[in-house]
Amino acid sequence: MALLTGPLPMVPAAGKAGPGSTEPRIVALGGGHGLAASLSALRLLTTELTAVVTVADDGGSSGRLRTELGVLPPGDLRMALSALCDDTDWGRTWRDVMQHRFKSRNGGQGSLDNHALGNLLIVTLWELLGDTVAGLQWAGALLGARGQVLPMASVPLTIEGQVRGLSADGTENTRTIHGQASLAVAGPVENVRLLPLDAPACEEALTAIELADWIVLGPGSWYTSVLPHLLLPELRQALCGTAAKRCLTMNLDVNDKETTGMSAADHLRVIARYAPEFGVDVVLADPGSILDRQDFARAASMIGAEVVLAKVAGSSGRAEHDPLRLAAAYHDIFGTG
Repeated sequence: MALLTGPLPMVPAAGKAGPGSTEPRIVALGGGHGLAASLSALRLLTTELTAVVTVADDGGSSGRLRTELGVLPPGDLRMALSALCDDTDWGRTWRDVMQHRFKSRNGGQGSLDNHALGNLLIVTLWELLGDTVAGLQWAGALLGARGQVLPMASVPLTIEGQVRGLSADGTENTRTIHGQASLAVAGPVENVRLLPLDAPACEEALTAIELADWIVLGPGSWYTSVLPHLLLPELRQALCGTAAKRCLTMNLDVNDKETTGMSAADHLRVIARYAPEFGVDVVLADPGSILDRQDFARAASMIGAEVVLAKVAGSSGRAEHDPLRLAAAYHDIFGTG
């Protein structure tokens, strides 16, 4: 503990621009690979960047640490930090260290199997400091992170939803699925909610949203990474009340397991249904993911948004955003907004 009692490391943070700074203050919200893709692009545009990350994961290494130690699931926080690492040998090396996973030899199963070292490092900092946000700052300083990473809530969250299916006799039934890991692969979901219902939002995240110039929501798993930010009451209130402009970034693949059969326009209708008071200024989408542009434009108008179509997909053929293309699209949006 004695090694960590000095001043917190200096980490660039949204809302803390120096005198005369012209960099936009941006808050990006989401989780997992989707948020990491957005951060990889946004870090090219500003250091006044805050990532606000979902904390409902209950699978894999994060789920084990959450259950065994009673901490926030660190996995999505680790991925966000890695996406913001400094573009030097130091930053890239520590990024790889953070992402490294242990695997027992000769097919054995050990207590460290599948644990990411970064998860263990983050939890270690939390235990030594007794402060979640400070621990993430120290981890960010180690990577030379270009921005700060914050949890969306100060306690672990549980996400649950309902899935329609057929019983053994062929009749339709509805099952309630508990937990992000199970819900993400259960099929088309509905009636999603977060528990506890009155969970407190991270105060530093609320402040960053209040001071932001732009809010970027998405891409990511729609029901388990994007929507949760609008289900947490205090965070939802902050997102609806901020003077910042809002950009909603669409997924390239709009038909993952939890959104099977949904169109891109249906994704926007989900936002309008769960948070009708949440307005959006711009919806950014790759034209290849929009099959019915008229329907998409109508759905965007329901949330007050202008549609910006830009080639943001990578050239690999996989549903992955290209950081440079995504950064160029964000630059145009922020510059003309």
